[in-house]
Amino acid sequence: MLAVMTAERPYDPRARRRAVRVAWIVGVLGALVAAAVVVVPLLRPGPRPVFQLPVACGETWRLSTYPGHDDYDVDLFPTTGEAWGRPVLASADGTVTVAGINGSLGGRTPQDPDGPRGRGGGYWVKIDHGGRWETQYLHLLEPPSVRAGQRVARGDHLGRVGSTGNSGAPHLHYEQRRGWEKVETHFDGVPSGITSDDREYTVRLTSANCPPNRP
Repeated sequence: MLAVMTAERPYDPRARRRAVRVAWIVGVLGALVAAAVVVVPLLRPGPRPVFQLPVACGETWRLSTYPGHDDYDVDLFPTTGEAWGRPVLASADGTVTVAGINGSLGGRTPQDPDGPRGRGGGYWVKIDHGGRWETQYLHLLEPPSVRAGQRVARGDHLGRVGSTGNSGAPHLHYEQRRGWEKVETHFDGVPSGITSDDREYTVRLTSANCPPNRP
């Protein structure tokens, strides 16, 4: 009777390491795909909130820009009366993420309007409106009247118009952002018209940031 001989493949540690490595890579890729399915929708901006002008109901303000101001940045000046101390209001419901000092304050005040300039935005507020939408309010006169983490409603008081930071005159510097990008500001669902900073120009708008029972 003939014995049947079977040949066994010799153990190859390198092949085993390769198999383990391939399995590990496949597992990591699977985890990344699963994470992307969850995370990507969260990173996609939601619908634009119905932002209102960040100033009192019924007031008409001049929105302006100038070369070097940066695209979509808006400076707001009242068309009548003093700018110093005018109320700055939340454009939409949201949560305050920053309320403090951006850069340095400088020394421009109502008593000394030609005092030394500071750096950056001076006293400022940043609000997260959800859906990766954000607004910013810069050059406030004094420390903001809100704090980080505070929930605010449209029309809530954030501070007062000033000239802190790198500011030449009392005004409100205002921005709307979608994700990490600045975008053209919209007010009451309508584009503001302040887009590029290739030239100096202005538009006039009247605020509809009114209490619920007032048109």
